Amino acid sequence: MKLGVLTVALQGQPMAEAFSYLAKLGVQSVEIGTGGYPGTAHLDPAAALTDPQILQDLQSELDKNNLTISALSCHANHVHPNKEIRDKAHDDFVNTCKIAQKLGVDTVITFSGCPGDHADAMHPNWVTCAWPPDFLEVLKYQWEDELIPYWKNATKIAADYGVTKIALEMHPGFAVYNPHSLLKLREAVGPAIGANFDPSHLFWQGIDPVEAIKALKGAIYHFHAKDTRVDRANTAVNGTLDIGDYGDILNRSWVFRTVGYGHGETMWRDIISTLRATGYDGAISIEHEDGLMSITEGLEKAVEFLKPILMYDQPAEMWWA
Repeated sequence: MKLGVLTVALQGQPMAEAFSYLAKLGVQSVEIGTGGYPGTAHLDPAAALTDPQILQDLQSELDKNNLTISALSCHANHVHPNKEIRDKAHDDFVNTCKIAQKLGVDTVITFSGCPGDHADAMHPNWVTCAWPPDFLEVLKYQWEDELIPYWKNATKIAADYGVTKIALEMHPGFAVYNPHSLLKLREAVGPAIGANFDPSHLFWQGIDPVEAIKALKGAIYHFHAKDTRVDRANTAVNGTLDIGDYGDILNRSWVFRTVGYGHGETMWRDIISTLRATGYDGAISIEHEDGLMSITEGLEKAVEFLKPILMYDQPAEMWWA
């Protein structure tokens, strides 16, 4: 395993400065935003495709700081009913795949997307109930007419550029939000579809990340180290479906936290151990979205928390068995 960081939190710093800072912390890999929600502060694929010097400078900074790239991230809604939004998401995805090939990166991270409820819809419609039956009709349309066709085509495009792993982040609000929906799309589209496993989006749904990792054995292509603190009192009154402002920390049912501030060391040791037991040996990429900490404090506390927990070497032969 490698200790990594999603560099989007450091988008206010130049790439060289951000890489140097992370290397000094002991970080070994970086996950770089290339469009969509993560933005392009450290790597703009469209620009890099026309100016080779951009990638040369990037590689130089990686080498100088002894860093590798774990994945390129272009999280977006690729099946958004608004054509302009959908087309931009697709263009970012294609450009990201092109740049991934030039950098020798085989993993691209994004969201599955969420369509509308019919062909002329204007907004996404996330289905969360099996009744009334209208919702199942919407779900059928979304998967059969939008989601599966899009990703079948997208995986072919990705393969043309050497991207063999499309790591979809299971995120509520999108069609793929839990292990069941991830595996459903993987079965329909093929093994290029896998998970960017982020426990923070599972904790508040009531999902046990350890059991979810077991269910996704062989289908986890990347991992985000981010925690969630569930407020028991607020949840007891209003449940976990919370549309309140993320800044209203005291009144929300849950909030994102730096690793260790939502769940303790035992949980994170179990998560890391189960990843190893199911065959995952990639990056443990820290994503900072803690509203109670500065960016540097959140990243540095996460690094220090994870350093002794990660398993860096390959397991020894079981000579005692």
